[in-house]
Amino acid sequence: MSEMANGQVRANGIDFHFLEQGDGPLMLCLHGFPDHAPSFRHQLAGFAAQGYRVVAPYMRGYAPTGPAPDGVYRTAALAQDALALIDALGGAPAVLIGHDWGATAAYGAALFAPEKVRRLITMAVPYGTGMAKALLTDPDQQRRSWYMGYFQMYFAEAAVAANDFAFIARLWRDWSPGYDMPADDWAALQATFARDGVVAAALQYYRQTFSGVPAEGELATLQARIGREAIDVPALYLHGADDGCIAPGLEGDMAALFPKGLKKQVVANAGHFLHLEQPDAVNKLIGDFIG
Repeated sequence: MSEMANGQVRANGIDFHFLEQGDGPLMLCLHGFPDHAPSFRHQLAGFAAQGYRVVAPYMRGYAPTGPAPDGVYRTAALAQDALALIDALGGAPAVLIGHDWGATAAYGAALFAPEKVRRLITMAVPYGTGMAKALLTDPDQQRRSWYMGYFQMYFAEAAVAANDFAFIARLWRDWSPGYDMPADDWAALQATFARDGVVAAALQYYRQTFSGVPAEGELATLQARIGREAIDVPALYLHGADDGCIAPGLEGDMAALFPKGLKKQVVANAGHFLHLEQPDAVNKLIGDFIG
């Protein structure tokens, strides 16, 4: 089996850097916050061994991938990135996997161009209105999501970076309380967020989502569709039973928005970063689903 390698491709006006392993049909893995492409290493190795070309890009703004050339970090733009990556990698129709912000990007991509996505697998962030409703009405989820409001503050960049990114280390402990990140992994994650502009870009994902300022032009039309319209792709949704970021059970009307079928599974002994915490269980669920 081939070893994990680095690659680069231009897609949607951005130079994307990525990790890849294997040959065969494309499996594209999109990471979230506070995270980066190496967190998919178990999926790269596991599915490369099953005959896939597994690619995990650093998302826009997460160096070494370039920043958004137009300064936009909205969900619809992330979805356009995913579709452009599928095209640039010559992998349509692809298996698309997304975790956290990567899940929101994957939902949008599958919604906008279902013909380019053979199977959709998302983790930790549900589709539909359940999460939005919880932010308005559920005190438990409001407590879990405190950081979203904190990120709107002008001093958030400095706070996140202070004391060698102790803020990020605390989020990982809170969100995945049973996971002890290896020292080498923590050093690599620190190095990613220490790159110029990464913290500012990562916070823009949240600031633009909750700013109340609408998107403009075609992006506004696309943005309005996400979370409201049905996705015409078979889907699998996974959530860690011990997720300290987003509580299990907020899927709400999610199943009704997947007319080609939705399978849901809560993964035991896993928190928010379930693909790292329980890679064998997660890979088996994905493998059984994609066939």
